[in-house]
Amino acid sequence: MAEHRTGDLDRRYRRACEQQPTYPESLAGATLGGPLPSGYAHVRRRVRLGEGPGVFARAAAYVMGWGAQRGAGFAVYPQSPPVTGATALVVVRPPGPRLPGLRLPRLVVPCRVVAVVAGEDRAGFAYGTLPGHPECGEEAFTVVRDGQGTVWFEVTAFSRPATWYTRLGGPAGRLIQRAAVTRYLWAVAAAVGAAGGGR
Repeated sequence: MAEHRTGDLDRRYRRACEQQPTYPESLAGATLGGPLPSGYAHVRRRVRLGEGPGVFARAAAYVMGWGAQRGAGFAVYPQSPPVTGATALVVVRPPGPRLPGLRLPRLVVPCRVVAVVAGEDRAGFAYGTLPGHPECGEEAFTVVRDGQGTVWFEVTAFSRPATWYTRLGGPAGRLIQRAAVTRYLWAVAAAVGAAGGGR
């Protein structure tokens, strides 16, 4: 069964590599700086991780290894570091216990890494949606060290529904997205040993 699933992911991955993002190219990287575009729902949240260059380095390494996604319970295929132009599949498994012999459906979300930042005080990446993603837009995951030396993990996104079921879901879709963002924040905070203070 594992080989079957890997083969399925490989086919989806190769197909996703041939696709273009589902939002305008002019908006690529907007989550890493500047105003977020109108016509989309916006998310900006962050959690305080601690102080100093050591905390920054640990957090940056974790985030650049897809730690936010994996720590939130998602799988990432292939298991390569995010680089600009790379395609990735984020696999969302159904919540709850798995019963032996029961294969539950999973959501495979195709994304394209549109920008990467790697500086002394800021590190992370942004990915945009590809065809097959239930949303249309972009999401960024960044670790920032401010002027006082405080280290933050930030999630920034703009999105709107891209499928009939996300359009039909309306507010429920926004709640699901916000719950995922909360899981990202918790995952990075737990991995780094945060000093608290999410918002």
